[in-house]
Amino acid sequence: MLIFTTITQKFKNEILKSQMIIWNGPLGAFEYTPFDQSSVQIAGTIKKYSKDFKITSLAGGGDTISLIKSAKAEDGFTYISKAGGALLEWLGGKELPGVRALK
Repeated sequence: MLIFTTITQKFKNEILKSQMIIWNGPLGAFEYTPFDQSSVQIAGTIKKYSKDFKITSLAGGGDTISLIKSAKAEDGFTYISKAGGALLEWLGGKELPGVRALK
């Protein structure tokens, strides 16, 4: 488990240096203990520090949302999208079909 602790700590350190976080997909098989711990700790770190450090935090995708909810970290995120792939496409500048239809 030491390797997971080290990797998780590296993620946490990067979060604390960030101005924006885009999270699409939990780390590994988060549905099973103890494999959920890295994702839960990272979600907790985002929740704890995003407001204090003014980090814009975006998350997308069904599994990501499930993890964030299980970690009780929803209020640490600026925006949570159910459509992870669409969120990434939108952030990449692609015009989405639903937006195009509204025009």
